[in-house]
Amino acid sequence: MPDKIAGIHHITAIATDPQRNVDFYAGVLGLRLVKRTVNFDDPGTYHFYYGDRLGRPGTILTFFPWPLARRGSRGSGQVTTTAFSVAESSIGYWQARLREHGVVAEEPGERFDELVLAFYDPDGLKLELVADGGQRGIEPWDGGSVPTEHAIHGFHGATLAVREIEASASLLTDTMGLGGAGESGRRHRFEAAGDGAGLRVDLLHTPDESYGRIAAGSVHHIAWRVDDEEAQAVWRERIVDSGLQPTPILDRQYYKSIYFREPGGALFEFATDPPGFTLDEEPDELGTHLKLPPWLEGGRERIESSLPPITEPAPTGAGS
Repeated sequence: MPDKIAGIHHITAIATDPQRNVDFYAGVLGLRLVKRTVNFDDPGTYHFYYGDRLGRPGTILTFFPWPLARRGSRGSGQVTTTAFSVAESSIGYWQARLREHGVVAEEPGERFDELVLAFYDPDGLKLELVADGGQRGIEPWDGGSVPTEHAIHGFHGATLAVREIEASASLLTDTMGLGGAGESGRRHRFEAAGDGAGLRVDLLHTPDESYGRIAAGSVHHIAWRVDDEEAQAVWRERIVDSGLQPTPILDRQYYKSIYFREPGGALFEFATDPPGFTLDEEPDELGTHLKLPPWLEGGRERIESSLPPITEPAPTGAGS
């Protein structure tokens, strides 16, 4: 059985207006809407998944859009920044594109010898584009609104703010098998041993910062990759042995999951790679229909009537 986590599986955040969320992530950022389903624990709201063509692990950013959700706040005990990978020559393109769409962005800066462009989605979620040449083995979605040479290649990584760094770092290294990959001031970088996207997580030591409030514009949880259901059971026992309290294994239709709080307070999920998003849709049809798990199909008419209609932005400029 594997003794190391292979990297980030997905990151899930909270939004407000579902159409605005689709317009931004599928339209402005050019990601593929891989799956439109519902929050299995609250089927009166959507659950959107964005990623590469197939929604492979390491490329998936997901949202629960609750229209009446209040604005959250960034702080300790949460993932404060989600970073995407782009080609080294693409930062100028993205500066212009974000400006054209009225997106609030900061001036690019360097971190660990990489150029970083930070910006904010319509709900205030902090995002970054990191010019690292694109992730190995991850082909960007070429059917969207961004020219393929500038398109997003999946996750570069994520930043997790913690008031006390030792216990969180020990979980990442001693339990999950990530390796130390450098330090810069209060930022400590760790890297998984897998291939592809989403290999990095930075612990930002924030001993004097108040805890963040998880609501609109904040990350709900970060999920990590495990190979399959057999590995999932082994990992659950390891988490128990480390003194933490994971949930039972839960069926999320496209993967099996456990959840637990890491020592700094952030919600972690371990999610299996299979079966993936082609379980109930062909690759060319991904994201085009509302998909429900078998246990919710009996309520489809009621669920569909409670959800607002969603229109995907038309592709413009892809491949040009």
